[in-house]
Amino acid sequence: MTDTDIGFLSEDRRSHWIRLRTMILLRWFAIVGQLAAITVAQRVYDLQLELGLCYLAVGVSVIGNLVAIFVFPENKRLSETENLLMVMFDLLQLCFLLYLTGGLHNPFSLLVLAPVTVSAAVLTLRSTVLLGVTAFLLITGMLYYHLPLRTEAGVVLRLPEIFVFGQWAAITIAILFLSVYARRITREMHSMSDALTATQMALARAQKLNDLGGVVAAAAHELGTPLATIKLTSSELADELGDQPDLREDAILIRDQADRCRDILRSMGRAGKDDLHMRQAPLVEVIREAAEPHQDRGKEIVIEDGPGPGGEYVQPNILRRPEIIHGLRNLVQNAVDFAQTTIWIEVLWTDTTISVRILDDGQGFPPHLIGRIGDPFVRRRRSAAEHGQRPEYEGMGLGLFIAKTLLERTGAVLSFANGADPFISGRSSTTQRRGAVVEVVWPRSRIVAQTQGTTALGENRPIEV
Repeated sequence: MTDTDIGFLSEDRRSHWIRLRTMILLRWFAIVGQLAAITVAQRVYDLQLELGLCYLAVGVSVIGNLVAIFVFPENKRLSETENLLMVMFDLLQLCFLLYLTGGLHNPFSLLVLAPVTVSAAVLTLRSTVLLGVTAFLLITGMLYYHLPLRTEAGVVLRLPEIFVFGQWAAITIAILFLSVYARRITREMHSMSDALTATQMALARAQKLNDLGGVVAAAAHELGTPLATIKLTSSELADELGDQPDLREDAILIRDQADRCRDILRSMGRAGKDDLHMRQAPLVEVIREAAEPHQDRGKEIVIEDGPGPGGEYVQPNILRRPEIIHGLRNLVQNAVDFAQTTIWIEVLWTDTTISVRILDDGQGFPPHLIGRIGDPFVRRRRSAAEHGQRPEYEGMGLGLFIAKTLLERTGAVLSFANGADPFISGRSSTTQRRGAVVEVVWPRSRIVAQTQGTTALGENRPIEV
């Protein structure tokens, strides 16, 4: 499954998520706050402000909101450029108000951080850098150019120069820090959201494939009687039309086509999708089903099974859940991708646990990524030599994340290691098994079917029509 298959959204496409109505509502809140601050400063604290210019700045925001309300539809979503212009306008309008009311001597100068933070959370990196640089230049300019705050008595309200410089430094650092912080958190959330969507789609696809066998079984059951009737009737017609060769050939053709329909239904019904097999299956059979799509990819897949200490000799029947099959299939696929010749699947059960261990004879996981395996979209810069050795690892992350998420939903605990690590203890001491090692361990009660027979279910039987 690739990014294209599930439609992952780029930053530019995500910026189209923001509705114009949301930005208008936020701007109304800012307008009300600005008017309240101007009114309180003038009437409560008797500050002498350039009221005409202050109300002009607020009025421009009001006019902008009214134009947006009456010109554009209520459900309009802003493009990347439109979002940038909206946030840039808010930044310039706020800085103009700060210029009129003391610059960095005004405690509300911290509000410059708001547009930059919004940009970091919503817009692309280019737009965020542009907003951040603009905000930095504006607050730097307000260090030297601003209208002073005066009381009614003509006293200029000024902070000590060291505090003004501290205010400038604090805002500058906050612009950088909050931009990086908001952007990083937002990207992590989007990555996890995309990966969870991919997991749900993979599970839904596995469930549909799983249910397809049941549909085939139902179709075979329902079509069995009419096909048998057609075959019987055509055979009788062929016997009665012995003196009419042309009609007899048609009757024989109808009978042959009925047989062909029966064979098609039988071949479609592989894996014996009757109710019992849909619910549960022997442990090794489930492992074999998970590995089956990768049997013909030029690598040998060896399945080794047996009871562990205290485990009964007969293998258990486990719940045949699509999460288990699809999760293990992704792990086997990863091993086949990076193995040189052979993949080993060691299956072991005890009275309390069931474990599946997948090993290969490849080069193993990159040591510095072992702790991050299972996170979505693991990426890093690599040298040309590393890329040549393991080009497949460029996109590593999503498949293993899907496998880990699906298997953990069934109660499994996954661990990742390299077989060449001398500190890794395991069941296999063969030096060939030096590549990646993935171990999946379930509590037995989580996946073993409640009703266990004395023998395994055996091979799946074809559907009889």
